Amino acid sequence: MKKTEKKIRAGASEVTACEATAQMLEKARADGVVLDLDRGQDMKACPIGEESACCKHCFMGPCRLNPRDPYKKVGICGATIDTIAARNFGRMVAAGSASHNDHGMHILKLFKDVIDGKVLDFGIKDVLKLEQLALSLGIDVEGKEVQELGKELYEELEKTFSNVDGEMPLTRRVPEATLETWRKHGVVPRGAMLEVMELMSRTHIGCDQEYENLTKQITRTALADGWGGSMIATELSDIMFGSPVPLQAEVNMGVLKEDHVNVIVHGHEPAMFEAILAGVNDPFFIDQAKEKGAEGINLVGMCCSGAEMMSRHGIPHAGNFGSTEAVMVTGAVDAMVVDIQCIKQGLAAVAKAYDTHLITTNPRCHIEGASHVEFEETDPRKCTDEILIRAISRFSTRSVPVVIPSQTRKGIHGFSHEYIEYMLGGTFRGSYSPLNDNIINGRIRGVAGVVGCTNPKVRQDSVHIELVKELIKNDVLVLQTGCSQIALAKEGLLVPEAAPLAGPGLAEVCETVGMPPVLGLGSCVDNTRILIAASAMVKAGGLGTSIADLPAAGCAPEWMSEKALAIGHYFVASGVFTVFGIGFPIVKDTKYHDYLFRGMEDLGYGKWGMAKDPHAIARLMIDHIDKKRKQLGIDKARERTLVDMSDRRELVS
Repeated sequence: MKKTEKKIRAGASEVTACEATAQMLEKARADGVVLDLDRGQDMKACPIGEESACCKHCFMGPCRLNPRDPYKKVGICGATIDTIAARNFGRMVAAGSASHNDHGMHILKLFKDVIDGKVLDFGIKDVLKLEQLALSLGIDVEGKEVQELGKELYEELEKTFSNVDGEMPLTRRVPEATLETWRKHGVVPRGAMLEVMELMSRTHIGCDQEYENLTKQITRTALADGWGGSMIATELSDIMFGSPVPLQAEVNMGVLKEDHVNVIVHGHEPAMFEAILAGVNDPFFIDQAKEKGAEGINLVGMCCSGAEMMSRHGIPHAGNFGSTEAVMVTGAVDAMVVDIQCIKQGLAAVAKAYDTHLITTNPRCHIEGASHVEFEETDPRKCTDEILIRAISRFSTRSVPVVIPSQTRKGIHGFSHEYIEYMLGGTFRGSYSPLNDNIINGRIRGVAGVVGCTNPKVRQDSVHIELVKELIKNDVLVLQTGCSQIALAKEGLLVPEAAPLAGPGLAEVCETVGMPPVLGLGSCVDNTRILIAASAMVKAGGLGTSIADLPAAGCAPEWMSEKALAIGHYFVASGVFTVFGIGFPIVKDTKYHDYLFRGMEDLGYGKWGMAKDPHAIARLMIDHIDKKRKQLGIDKARERTLVDMSDRRELVS
């Protein structure tokens, strides 16, 4: 193409299924501002790197193998395509696991400081969950005050990160048959820091060069994420900030208000968001905003910390990962406040173009071109008050036109494991048995977790939406987290009124219970709620003895991050068939690809799958669910039977 030729871009509605984002993309183009959605169209992935046929682990190379003929040659050191792919896959899992464990360790440190009285702005809101978590780890709770019990719990959970031998504490919550599979293959995680360190060491030039052995350590490192740092982050966040219960919240850019000071919080750390919530409700700042001509302060979430706050407090949510740049094109965002993970560097240029304050708050994530106001848990208002001062000041001097899309959708969010158990079983007899019974009798075909990011390689949100519609139509109950949850909320599927879109069996259950066919569980770190729910299903009985027996499957339709690979692999290792959309960073028709996509299941784990079309993904997941139903002997739905008096006597005998 000649330099003088103008590139013809795809229409905005071809790039995103979100009407609000499409409207802002068109505006950005007219304003001469390039967003990530267009950068994604301009960037063409290297086909060798995309399929992990490139090794950059030493400087003899980089060595590039041909994905179309992967066994034709080897790397300079002699590494085969299988070794190269396993090393690359392992390093991505290590980074993803490290990211989640870093987050979990930070939450654990905050918990300790709260218990020790060093942090006074946060406390223990869910004492019952504190006790339940302690009991699950074998800690006696009888007669102990919160502070004493909290200290014992901290000491036990700290082993998650520091252990050099033994088994990670939270593996005690794993179904026994699943845990025995891990023990048999030597993959029970010890300590998160050890697992990440050992995996990085073993992928170094000249170290581990056998893909099955490498995968053992990859598996152990991924499990250290799901049953370690991520689970700690979710459980302790619930204990400190409150366990979510279903709340109604609005989603999409229409939640912004032209006559209010708009503050968006985007990231993954709940403490900062909780602190700024206190600030926006402070009468002093409300009065300050009104003095500058605003009607008030409008606090809005984005991405994963937004999903957490939506679940705990009903805070409105402006959009998922694919919309974080587009939302600033509205001109209505007075401050975009970020912390860690999924924060695009491109935010800085867009913020500058629309005169928005982009403020980083975490020492682990600075951005060139953004201002930084450090958040410290011991004095949180020092940071959040400064943010509000800047946001209010910007409102009074807005220098760009404000154009806010009208789209909003209400949804029900906040289905924690504990609430699902209560919803199904009742106040005094919480249980997953009603769910299992309806799977056994065939009204519900199975359960699917649909989670993860958005990716500009495909039309934003579209694969999530079409996949979930196909699953619920086939009587599959869907659990969601992260950006996927926001995509479906924008589509209107997270309300009980969406039940008619489901198949007749699932619709009947949803209408009886009064729940949506799609349950939103929170942020991407809250995928551990799905692990706990799966373990509870096994415990409830009737669906096998391990997670691998369940008629269940998982999917990340538009994944993009190393965290997603770590999440996917800890689900596979836990026994779940896990399908990724977009593509997969392993060359097909290699021994290593076959090992991940078939061989791991033969060893008693789950397995990987991949498809790009949402209907093809749905078919893979449904076929797997049907296979598990057949293995359990429940492939034919049972007729509904009435319980007579003799049956009742058996129940109580």
